Amino acid sequence: MSALPDSAVTTVTGACPHDCPDTCSLRTTVINGVATRVQGNADHPHTGGVLCAKVSKYTERTYHADRVLQPLKRSGPKGSGQFTPVSWDEALGDIARRLHTIAQRNPEAILPYSYAGTMGQVQGESMDRRFFHQLGASLLDRTICASAGSEALTATYGGKLGMRVEFFAESQLILIWGSNAITSSLHFWRYAQEAKRNGARLVCIDPRKSETADKCHEHLQLLPGTDAALALALMHELIRNDWLDHDYIARHTLGWDALKARALEWPPARAAAVCGLQEAQITALARAYGTTRPAAIRLNYGMQRARGGGNAVRAIACLPALVGAWRHRAGGLLLSSSGVSPFNKAALQLPQLLGDRRPRTLNMSTIGDVLLHPGDAHWGPQVEAVVVYNSNPVAVAPESAKVAAGFAREDLFTVVLEHFLTDTADHADYVLPATTQLEHWDIHGSYGHTDVLLNRPAIAPEGQARSNAQIFSALAAHMARLDPAFAAPHFQASDEALCRTAVAQTAVDFDALLQHGFARIPVADAPFAEGGFATPSGKCEFDNPLLAQRGINTLPDYLPNYETPTAAYPLAMISPPARNFLNSSFANVASLQRMEERPLLELHPDDAATRGIADGDALRVFNARGEHVCHASLNGRARAGVVVGLGLWWRKHGANGTNVNELTHQQLTDIGRAPCFYDCAVQVERLA
Repeated sequence: MSALPDSAVTTVTGACPHDCPDTCSLRTTVINGVATRVQGNADHPHTGGVLCAKVSKYTERTYHADRVLQPLKRSGPKGSGQFTPVSWDEALGDIARRLHTIAQRNPEAILPYSYAGTMGQVQGESMDRRFFHQLGASLLDRTICASAGSEALTATYGGKLGMRVEFFAESQLILIWGSNAITSSLHFWRYAQEAKRNGARLVCIDPRKSETADKCHEHLQLLPGTDAALALALMHELIRNDWLDHDYIARHTLGWDALKARALEWPPARAAAVCGLQEAQITALARAYGTTRPAAIRLNYGMQRARGGGNAVRAIACLPALVGAWRHRAGGLLLSSSGVSPFNKAALQLPQLLGDRRPRTLNMSTIGDVLLHPGDAHWGPQVEAVVVYNSNPVAVAPESAKVAAGFAREDLFTVVLEHFLTDTADHADYVLPATTQLEHWDIHGSYGHTDVLLNRPAIAPEGQARSNAQIFSALAAHMARLDPAFAAPHFQASDEALCRTAVAQTAVDFDALLQHGFARIPVADAPFAEGGFATPSGKCEFDNPLLAQRGINTLPDYLPNYETPTAAYPLAMISPPARNFLNSSFANVASLQRMEERPLLELHPDDAATRGIADGDALRVFNARGEHVCHASLNGRARAGVVVGLGLWWRKHGANGTNVNELTHQQLTDIGRAPCFYDCAVQVERLA
């Protein structure tokens, strides 16, 4: 089905595509073929008619004056952003020839690079996967956001599973841990506020005094990367005071004796020294958690972006089983609910197209080192071509000076599917115009609730834009002239057909999606009330023996950060998203830029005073990897010894052509091979 005729005045139901747990249902008003307004769908219970400030301005993104609306071929140096318009046939024909030539030598020299620019199953991971599987390209380890927490949760619960978000409204105690929910999970915050009105106590655990911390009853402002120490100290107090559900532990957990011994090594005084907290804060929180029913934890991915992030998630995930919180539908923990999504990924991605080939896997979080490595017998061939879509690695990947240098290689053939000339697109040999969410079909799950949503195109594509799936389908047609395998029918499926494939042979009725725009996945109100975890043992695995096979401690433990303060670099830096940005996706929307004003670094007044820094001063933030120029904000949100580089601006918007990722490193987390964005030491000085 196509968008409605230009003469129609209608409202079209869709879904927000962005990397956010809320996955809102959208209603787009279209007048004479033009989208005039995007609103939350009041009929969708989780959305409730409310959108964040970013997505409510989505028409600004779709109709942005700088949007790429035709294929572009590079006409200047890499990184210059100089391009010449070309036809689709010319662009796709040349891309196909270049990729085919490289693949004839070694297809593993070709790398796809994508992440969550859209969370859609069709535009995010369908036809693209088919194309690269047929090609035999290197595989991408997609780790840049959530893999540490996801793998840790899976090691403990057996999957990305947890309590249903709507039941937080019935909780009596909510720990909001590593999450600025007002910014990153607005609709969870609505349930938390309902619980608060009904007498619940809200506790925020975060190194930054966030907007969420402002609205909670208490804020534990711990040092970055120390969350596991706090969790172990809470366990210590639960044990010492016997605030335990012994029956639940005996019947539904594995490894209690070993975890108990580990936790007893962490009295509150020890954790307080590590976390930079008062001992009384820890004992009070333990008492509240051990004696309040039902108690719930909303965990988010901020606290897993340090060396010990996976262990921290495991430690926190053990807490609900210790006190029997899972017995209540309003008790337990939620990090991600995406494990209940029913999508038929194998049918979408067709991994069988690889045949007997087993290409190497390259980690997206180390893309700087990947692109600069010359290749060898151990590493494999040097990357000769990269195809980027749904991501902006030059801005978002760690140690961005190396990333930019890698993309600046003249011998690296680079294709970017994009809406705008981002930092990455500036380095491309070809930029191909992609559709926005208002212009294509897609289907979405969620990692914050348990619904499936359908996105219908509200308008015809602007200019010559095509959906990601259509671009890879057309590229396959050009490849078919060189390799007949690409002529197979599965490369010509329509986007709507791919949406149907995503839910084929699942519990989701596509016709119901067409009618309502969303469908509920059947999930128990209290999924682990009687155990039934998805682990091999069927229990909450405090001690997971399978981790030993990967060289990982089978018990959760505290691991200090890679980078702790030194005389040269005495300040810890974290870089959470600015309230009006989402990674780099909205950093060029004028109304949102005005809200954020300019790149900022939040400092504690004491740290500013010792450096002669006043609010608004220009700053040089630096370490051995590079330097970033921004402005000081003394707004009371940073704790002493910690600075907060609010992200994520494009590099080209920075005063010296950088953003905060100039300072981050490429070392990986303990579990999940993920980046350590919040494990970074810096120094700051005022610029004259």
